This record gives sequence, structure tokens and C-alpha cells, in this order.
Amino acid sequence: MQDGRPHPLLAQIPLTVSPFISLPKATTLPYTYKSLPSTLPPSSTGEDNGTDKPKYVVSASGHAAHPDEIIASCQALQAHIQKLQDDAERAIKDWEDSIKERELAEKRRVAPGWLDREEKILEPQKRRGGPGASDQTNTHMNVMDIQDSEGALAIRSLSEERAAEGEELDRAFGGMGL
Repeated sequence: MQDGRPHPLLAQIPLTVSPFISLPKATTLPYTYKSLPSTLPPSSTGEDNGTDKPKYVVSASGHAAHPDEIIASCQALQAHIQKLQDDAERAIKDWEDSIKERELAEKRRVAPGWLDREEKILEPQKRRGGPGASDQTNTHMNVMDIQDSEGALAIRSLSEERAAEGEELDRAFGGMGL
């Protein structure tokens, strides 16, 4: 209290009168207390770089900035976010490529050489020549492939061979009495 009246800052604190609340004692300020001026002088650290633009955009927190500074910070933030997005996309692409490489390595392990050729249809190789080649072709010959001049003879030999195969099966597994 100075001169019988409270300090302006202390006068702004609301007081409540209640029988259940004991009021705190009034705080007395030291005699050396001086209130701060409403405008601060320029910074004494010497951080003046020659571009003294007026900072007339003031945020709710009290931070003041020039619109060019705000635009520059937004562009820096946008560049940072773009860099993070590019890094994330590159990481995802690397991860997908590693999965494909692992799957390809597994396929090559299971079937070596299969993926390295353009031919993808597997066909059995036909036997040519050899001592048993004529017997093999006659037993698996189709009736439609036989020429007319040899037709009757070839059909009889095929039917006899098939009957012989049937008799072998009957001997091995027993006959079926129908």
C-alpha cells in the first residue's frame, strides 16, 4: 500500500467475503519496486541485420512477426512435410521391392531357371530312335493316326495288346465275376 491506496495490480485481484474462508494478508511490495514501461526498448543484443521490417501481425500469445516471415516459415514447413512424405514413399517402395525380391528368390530356390526363360509351357520330350522306340509308339498309337492301307492290321494288333494287358491285370488282381 502506498499512500493509503493499494497498488493497481493488487487492486485487480477479486476478493471474496465468506465466513468459511480466511483471507490472506495483503502483500506489501518492497520500496525498490518499479513497474515496467508499456513499451520495451529495442533489443540490446545487437541482432539487427539491416532488414528491420515492422512486425505488425501479432498472435494471441503475443508473438509479433512480419507477413514475409510468416510466409517463409509456412514454405519451410511445407518443404519439410514434402521431404518427410518423399522419404516415407521411398521407404514403402524399398519395403515392397524387398518383399518382391524375397518372393523371387524363393521361387528361384524352388524352381531354378524357370523364371529366367521366356518359355513358360512345359512339354515332355519325345523319344527318338532307340531299341524300344517302335514298341512304345505302337502301344500308345491312336486309331485315327493309322493309314488306310495298314488300318485293319494295326487295329487288330492294338486290340490284341490291350486284351493282353487286361489279362495281366486279371492275373495280378484276380478276375471280376460279372
